[in-house]
Amino acid sequence: MANELLTILEYIEQERGISRESLVRALESAILTASRKSIHPASELKVKIDPATGQIQAWAMLEVVESNPTCDQLVIARAKERFPDVKLGDVVEWEVTPRNFGRIAAQTARQAIIQQLRKAEKENVQEEFADRVGQIINGTVRRFEAGSVIIDFQKAEGIMPSKEKIHDEQYMPGDRINALLLRVDINTSGPSLIVSRACREFVEKLFEREVAEIHDGVVKIMGVAREPGKRTKVAVMSTDPRVDPVGACVGMRGQRVRNITDELGNERVDIVPYDEDIRKYAVNALLPAKVQSVEVDEEKHELIVRVTEEQSKLAFGKKAQNVRLCSKLIGWNISIRNEDDGAEPKNNSIAEQLRTAARNLAAELNVSEKTARLLVNNGYVTVDDFKAADLDSLLDIEGIDQDEVNVARNLLDD
Repeated sequence: MANELLTILEYIEQERGISRESLVRALESAILTASRKSIHPASELKVKIDPATGQIQAWAMLEVVESNPTCDQLVIARAKERFPDVKLGDVVEWEVTPRNFGRIAAQTARQAIIQQLRKAEKENVQEEFADRVGQIINGTVRRFEAGSVIIDFQKAEGIMPSKEKIHDEQYMPGDRINALLLRVDINTSGPSLIVSRACREFVEKLFEREVAEIHDGVVKIMGVAREPGKRTKVAVMSTDPRVDPVGACVGMRGQRVRNITDELGNERVDIVPYDEDIRKYAVNALLPAKVQSVEVDEEKHELIVRVTEEQSKLAFGKKAQNVRLCSKLIGWNISIRNEDDGAEPKNNSIAEQLRTAARNLAAELNVSEKTARLLVNNGYVTVDDFKAADLDSLLDIEGIDQDEVNVARNLLDD
């Protein structure tokens, strides 16, 4: 048993990267917990493993008494056999190792040892990855569990929940993958590393990696608005008037931003210059649409943006994506209003258009307006959009009524 134990300790130390000392402590605790009844009835027991030989011994802390000992006591006559100078009232460390204790330990403590090893391994993961939270880490796709992706990061396993995946991105076992480490959770039974490719911080770190001026602090990212897998807007500014922030991010012949869009599965990335003047900032954010004017309503925290009929489609974007991202980027509500020659401005606010679309979709799908609003806000504006969408993507929408979605899909399929 001692030789087997030494072999196991050496293997785990080398393969798992857990120190011999922590393994020995974990095993001592596990064996004591699992084998207490078979060792001795004393209330205070210790199990010791010699890390050099693998020998396992058990010890009880016993008080020396004259006679009539309890399970926590030892008569002085017997104590003197090992400790000639012992006195009444002394507490001695008395070996109580059972015969065949190695076999008993192996049989009764296996599960406890596994649990202790997992705990030690997770603590090692915590130490290894704690200072990498918020950074991009690289791993290999291993398997899939309930819509989540399990990733091997060599020294630990990570999990990318379905909501943290880029929409429509497909993975295969063995694929190399980059993801942002959100947190390290060693209290769960599953993988300890929680990672994401859908958060806006992932885009920020990609820019920091690709653009030297951002890494050096010459160019700063002032805001990111993102719909993962579809489109992202990034606002940048320069601390050096000689450096063009947008040009630095785009790179020579667009190579820098192309590397980022490739990593994001061809997600469209718009880079816009930041401006402290909210009007100018809004004009920049709404590009490629050309804006006629911007009015500020401080009370409603709203910007009224006037564009020509020709530019209104660009301003709104496909499924109102452009104006929605602009609103998130600058932190103001935006109302787009068409401005025709000699005609009264026609109110085409994005909020009103979304409300109308939600009402129509609710009626056509026979779902609640709340469900319809969530669908519209996530880009499913028409029945055709709803039918063409992947069911898992619909059910992953935060707050969605899954029963309503399933019923509506079944009716359409029929």
